[in-house]
Amino acid sequence: MAKPVVLVVMDGVGWTDKDNGNAVMHAYKPQIEELMTKWPHTTIKASGVAVGLPSDADMGNSEVGHNALGCGQIYSQGAKLVNESIESGDIYKASAWVGAVDYLKEHNGKLHFVGLLSDGNVHSNISHLIAMIKEAKKEGVKEVRVHALLDGRDVPETSALQYVDQLEEVFKELNDDTFHGCIASGGGRMEITMDRYEADWSMVERGWHIHVMGDGRKFASCKEAIETYRAEGNYTDQYLPGFVIADGETPVGTIDDGDSVILYNFRGDRAVEFSKCFDDMDTFDKFDMVKKPKVYYAGMLQYDGDLKLPKNFLVEPPHIEHTMSEFLVEKGVHSYAVSETQKFGHMTYFWNGNRSEKFSDELEVWEEVPSDVIPFDQKPWMKATEVTEKMVDAIASGKYQFIRCNYPNGDMVGHTGNYEATIIGVEAVDLNLRRIMDACKKYDYTMLVMADHGNSDEMIDKKGNPKTSHSLAVVPFAVYNGPEGTECKEGDFGLANVAATVCKILGYEDYPTQWLEPIIK
Repeated sequence: MAKPVVLVVMDGVGWTDKDNGNAVMHAYKPQIEELMTKWPHTTIKASGVAVGLPSDADMGNSEVGHNALGCGQIYSQGAKLVNESIESGDIYKASAWVGAVDYLKEHNGKLHFVGLLSDGNVHSNISHLIAMIKEAKKEGVKEVRVHALLDGRDVPETSALQYVDQLEEVFKELNDDTFHGCIASGGGRMEITMDRYEADWSMVERGWHIHVMGDGRKFASCKEAIETYRAEGNYTDQYLPGFVIADGETPVGTIDDGDSVILYNFRGDRAVEFSKCFDDMDTFDKFDMVKKPKVYYAGMLQYDGDLKLPKNFLVEPPHIEHTMSEFLVEKGVHSYAVSETQKFGHMTYFWNGNRSEKFSDELEVWEEVPSDVIPFDQKPWMKATEVTEKMVDAIASGKYQFIRCNYPNGDMVGHTGNYEATIIGVEAVDLNLRRIMDACKKYDYTMLVMADHGNSDEMIDKKGNPKTSHSLAVVPFAVYNGPEGTECKEGDFGLANVAATVCKILGYEDYPTQWLEPIIK
C-alpha cells in the first residue's frame, strides 16, 4: 500500500562500534536506538566510490551525499572529476585555463590561486594546485601567487604547516630567473573568504581585503603568521585570522589589474560568494569592495549551474539528470523541504542535481530557517526545534506526499572538534526525532531516517587530538511506520539507493532505469 514519506537526514551521524571519541555512541539517543533495533534498519555507505569519489579512502561529504540521495545514481564527483581532467590534460585545454594564461601574458600580470590548502579532498586537494603551478611555469607564466586558506577541518586541526611546507618546497624547486612563485596571503577557512549560503558576508569581505588589497596584518612568511597566531590565541587552523605576506610593509602579491585569478576549490557551496565578487563586480552590493581590479577570473568547476557562476571554469561538473524531484514532479507529487541555513542548499540545490531552481514552483515548497552566526559548539542544539516545528506542521497539513529535512548538528558541531558539545548536538537531533515520529504515526506517514556521511562518530584522532573532519563510517538507515511487511534487504547499499526506496513506498516503481535498486523488499 502506497504511503506518503518523510525523510530525515541526520547530518554527520555515522554508525560504528569503534570508539574514537564516538559522540554518537555515547549520546543519550532513545529514538535512534529504537529506530535501529525495533524497526526495519540497516547501514549504508556514504563515502568513497559509493558516492562517486576516487576511492574508498575518500571521506564523503554533504554535497556528494545529497547529490546521491536526490538523484538515485552515482556520478564522478569533485576530486575524481578534477583528477581525471588533470591526468588527461583536458584541464589545460579548457577555454578558462587558456583564457587565464593569455590574459595575464597580454597584460604582463600575475596568476593567483585561491583555495583551501590541504589534501582533505572535500573542497580541494593540494595536488591539483601543485600540478597547475607546474603547468603554469611550462606555459611561460612568470609570476604565481597562492592565497592559502587553512583547513583544520577536513584534515587534522593543526596540520597547516605540513601543507605550507609542501608548497614552499615546490616553489623552491621551480623558482629561477624565469619564474617566481610564493604564498601571498592566507587565513582560516572559517574566518575569511569561504562563507556559504550568504550566512556571513563579512567573512568574504575580510578575505577580499586580505587577498585583493593586501590589507591585513603582515608577516614575512606564512609559517611565521601561523606560529604567531597560534602562540597568541591558541587558534586551530580553520579559525586563524587573515594575514598578508609582505616584504617589509609591501605585500608580495595583491590582486591587481591585468592579473588572472583561479579559485581551485572544486566544491561549490563555499566558492559561490567569492565568485560573485568577481563575476558580479559591476553590480556587487554586499560590501564596499574599495578596490575592483580588472582580472580574468575562473573557478575549478562551475559552482552554480543555474546562475552560471562562475562564467569561466576549468572542469565540467557532472551533468546530473533524472533526479528524484524531477520524477516526483512528473507524477504530480507535492513535496516540502526544510533545513536551517547551513544545510538548506543541500536539501534543495544539491538534492535537485546542482540546480538552484525548482522543477515546479507549484509542487515544490522550500523553507529556510536562518542559522545563528555563532560558533556551533556554543549552541549545539542549533535550530533543530525550529526545523522540527516546520516539519510537524507540514505533516499535519496533509498537503505533501514527500517531506524532507536536514538536521546539521552532528556535522556542524562535529567540525568544531568539541566532543562534549557534539554529544549535545546529537542528543538534540534525537530528541526532535520523537516529535516527527509521533506526527508520522498520527498522520500515517512512513519515516526514513539516515545520515549523509560520518563525522560526530569519530571526534578524536590517532594521536588523541580533537578530530574535526568527516569519517569513513557507514551511516544508519531505518524505516519507521512503513507499509505492512516492510523489510530491509541484505546487500551492499549506499546513499544512491534511497531515491528508489522513497518512490517504492510512495507507490511508484516505474522510476528511471538509471537509478539503483531500493533498500527495502
